[in-house]
Amino acid sequence: MADLPKFDEATQKELATFLEKEQTQAKLQSTIHNFTNMCWDKCITSTPSTRFSRGEESCLYSCVDRFLDSSIYLVKQIQERRDH
Repeated sequence: MADLPKFDEATQKELATFLEKEQTQAKLQSTIHNFTNMCWDKCITSTPSTRFSRGEESCLYSCVDRFLDSSIYLVKQIQERRDH
C-alpha cells in the first residue's frame, strides 16, 4: 500500500480488501472458464447438433459434478484463509 500515501489507513485497508476480493473473483472466473473449456474438449467428440450423444451427456454430467466438487473445495479454502 506504499503507493497510496494520500489515503488514510482505513481507506488503504478498505482498498486492499476490495482488491483482494476482486482478485479472488477473477481467479474463480478463470477457473470456471478453464473447467468449461476442459469439459467441452474432453466430452464433446462430435459436431454439435441439437442433442448430445448419450456418452457426451454422461461425460458432461460427470465433468460438471467434478467441477462443482472442486468449486466447493476452492470456496471453502478461500473462506478458511479469510477467517484466519
